[in-house]
Amino acid sequence: MHIRYLSLTNFRNYARLELTLPERPLLLYGANAQGKTSLLEAIYLLATGASPLTSRDQQVIRWNAEAEGLPYTRVWAEVVGRRRVQELEVVIERKSLLNGSVRTQKTIRVDRNQKRRSDLTGRLNVVLFMPQDVELVSGPPAGRRCYLDNTLCQVDAAYCEALEQYTEGLRQRNAVLRHLRDEGGDPVQLAPFEQVLASQGIIVASGRRRLIAALSQRAHRIHQQLTGDAEWLRLAYQPNFDPAAPPQGKYQLGLGFHDQGPPPGMGAEELTQAFQQALLARRKDEIARGMTLIGPHRDELRFIAGSPTHGTHEVDLGVYGSRGQQRTTVLALKLAELEWMREQTQETPVLLLDEVLAELDATRRNFLLTQVDSVEQGLLTATDLEMFSPEFRQQAALWNVQAGVVTEG
Repeated sequence: MHIRYLSLTNFRNYARLELTLPERPLLLYGANAQGKTSLLEAIYLLATGASPLTSRDQQVIRWNAEAEGLPYTRVWAEVVGRRRVQELEVVIERKSLLNGSVRTQKTIRVDRNQKRRSDLTGRLNVVLFMPQDVELVSGPPAGRRCYLDNTLCQVDAAYCEALEQYTEGLRQRNAVLRHLRDEGGDPVQLAPFEQVLASQGIIVASGRRRLIAALSQRAHRIHQQLTGDAEWLRLAYQPNFDPAAPPQGKYQLGLGFHDQGPPPGMGAEELTQAFQQALLARRKDEIARGMTLIGPHRDELRFIAGSPTHGTHEVDLGVYGSRGQQRTTVLALKLAELEWMREQTQETPVLLLDEVLAELDATRRNFLLTQVDSVEQGLLTATDLEMFSPEFRQQAALWNVQAGVVTEG
């Protein structure tokens, strides 16, 4: 899989950009704040429907586009896959409403036909590695949930659709909870939203559990290679609602690391009923708080490491890991994601590496660059070309990026 052509309009600091991309490694170099990362961000937006850098869509619109009467951004690409060639397009625009307010609208198109975010699944698969990804280990859980969701949505349309329905059901239930808290009313009106949360929530939790197990197995092997067998790594799923957790009353939140999954014999119907009962049991508390306290929107993922020489001693790297350990963990995670995605789709995803070599020592840097040779298309950014060997620079296309202008050579 590779991108043959990329077009940007009013995206970040690009007023207009048209590029024919090479299939060999592409090294984008230049000073900071010139637009190198924005190119990778635009490609990630096409693959997932979301920016990796902001949850506010309007922030990707070029800052003075609105003053010029063009308050929108457009990202378009021609993507070549094993079976097909497709056009992908994402348009984000600011629209003025009659009441004087402004609304941001995102439109996704595939081959010029309007689609939902879940329809992007499998159209363009990417693995993005950025310096700030170390926050996946040490940062807040929302970032880890977002990572899981964006990874799964690239290959599993059913997961993405369930996530969209769950998110909308959660928004609506929270609105009703706040209304009941402030105005009063019959709590039975929560029931339809609880049905949606339960039925879609178990799909989300199940997808995350399977992904984490697959990534854990692969990341462990890669992590051992990176550390010379000095450490092992395990990814631990901590679901917020876990029917396997020891009962407190009848149901409780999953407060420990419960990697083993639901109890044997519990199918989708039983899990849905258990989830609904848990929501029912917490209604009074949730009305008082004005928010839903149970469900995969509060899931957690932890990175656990240990040393063969220290027996069963385990360390949560998000709490006790050094910066170097956290970087190695993220490197292992991203390479595990690359391997997993290739196996799931039978196509090699596009590899996007944003200024990550500067954060790695020589051994890990060389290990990562060998992975670039294994993909059909890789885009890398750097401020210093000397971090790359003469052999790598010889085989790569070198493009300079300066003030939103890309120059080949």
